[in-house]
Amino acid sequence: MNNEKFIQVYDCLLYTHLLGNKSSKPTLVMEAGYGNDSHAWDSVINELSTLTEVFVYDRAGLGQSGKTTRFRTSREMTEELKELVKKVKIKTPFILVGHSFGGVIARLYATMYPDDVCGMVLVDSTPENYRERFLPTMNESFQQAYEKQFIYESNAEEFTESLNQVKKSRKMLDIPLVVLSAGKKAHYSSQSQELWHEMQREMLTISTKPKMVIANNSSHYIQDDEPDIIIESVQYLLDNDKASVKVD
Repeated sequence: MNNEKFIQVYDCLLYTHLLGNKSSKPTLVMEAGYGNDSHAWDSVINELSTLTEVFVYDRAGLGQSGKTTRFRTSREMTEELKELVKKVKIKTPFILVGHSFGGVIARLYATMYPDDVCGMVLVDSTPENYRERFLPTMNESFQQAYEKQFIYESNAEEFTESLNQVKKSRKMLDIPLVVLSAGKKAHYSSQSQELWHEMQREMLTISTKPKMVIANNSSHYIQDDEPDIIIESVQYLLDNDKASVKVD
């Protein structure tokens, strides 16, 4: 299957792409990072689609999707994804794979709609306490560059609120979780790199079945630098006894 469609969700048309074949294994639902569209997964999507059905899409205002008047926080984006998977008729439960800010959305989705999700991969995901705990440890030029990036999707206030939403809703999830942490982050000192790994490890505590992998040769985009780690993490979840659904 290779199916591209535009789906109306609330006040905008969202670009969607469903590929691969349905089987007894769950669908993969992919969430790209801040300001990234579905092409962020190009390095892995073809191989993933040989394992199971894969769903990618462009969030509102990105890629081929239209713009929306809705707030751009993780809660609104999670609600939009919920509507999208219903309209595309994606079989539940599915596996969420979230990169960077996409990991924030994936976490909130799994919290809000636990019956929809049977596993999750967080790919160098943004920690909920990033701004108050990590950002102040970086030099001034890094902090300035960080603040200037909020022009593509949500603004800085909405992004901060997104992290707060995840922090406030945090609870234990009874699903297998793989946390991937990039080990070769650009502009990071050895101390910053270790703090990053520490904060990634803390995300393991949201799952009853956690696993962590450090991608030693990857910068932030692990899917580009070490795609095999993404493939192996997904395969690990697909092989999990509970990560199996009945196909109608």
